[in-house]
Amino acid sequence: MLTERPSAFTRYVLFQVPGWVLAVIAVVLLRRWVDLSLGAATALLAVWVVKDFLLFPFLRSAYEQETRTGAERLIGEHGVAVERLESVGYIRVHGELWRAEQLPPGEPIPEGARVTVHAARGFTLLVQREPTESAVGAPAAER
Repeated sequence: MLTERPSAFTRYVLFQVPGWVLAVIAVVLLRRWVDLSLGAATALLAVWVVKDFLLFPFLRSAYEQETRTGAERLIGEHGVAVERLESVGYIRVHGELWRAEQLPPGEPIPEGARVTVHAARGFTLLVQREPTESAVGAPAAER
């Protein structure tokens, strides 16, 4: 059975609950020791909770579980082979040079051919050659 992961907001709120409990305990103690009014205690708690909700947009990325970094950000992007790829070689994506591995291994990808990034393994991009214009059916001059 697949269970859906909680959203970043839900994770953030759940991590805030212990702080809210401690804030309630602190306010209750302040009411006893300093004779804090109920209105002031309620206002303090409200400010504390509102502060947490206002901070969420700045902290959202820390609570997202699907954060992609490095080579994983390039999945789905297009690049160009800077050398002949015989299973392994180098490609250029967004002006950066990346080590690439052909997926699936087979006919070499010629220099200058366009490729699509399908996955990443460490700092190696797993790529597949894009279909050429002639393979799609229209002559290159028409495109």
